[in-house]
Amino acid sequence: MAEGIGVGEAVQALRDELMAAAVAGAASGVKFEVGPIEMEFAFTLTKEGTAKVGLSKIFSSVVSADVSGKVAKEDVHRVKLVLTPKDGSGGPLLISNQDKADVGKLDSSFGR
Repeated sequence: MAEGIGVGEAVQALRDELMAAAVAGAASGVKFEVGPIEMEFAFTLTKEGTAKVGLSKIFSSVVSADVSGKVAKEDVHRVKLVLTPKDGSGGPLLISNQDKADVGKLDSSFGR
């Protein structure tokens, strides 16, 4: 079975990305407050049952027969987490951009 990513690992990766963005843009004059982040996960629960029935009878030779089977039921469950990132002081997490904004020039056709 393939090893999946756990909820804790996914949240840690998100945390790392947000912190890297905050650090990278710390000196910028433009900052953005990070709002709620939704993460959705799906997982499968499997319930298996096995049965084996055997029959043997002894005559002049041994006769035996076995029947076995396996039954599995899978249910897929979804969990959605809504996270609101905070900075170290408990305030909103701010992300900024180090690059200067390219706003261009407005001409007389703007707004028409």
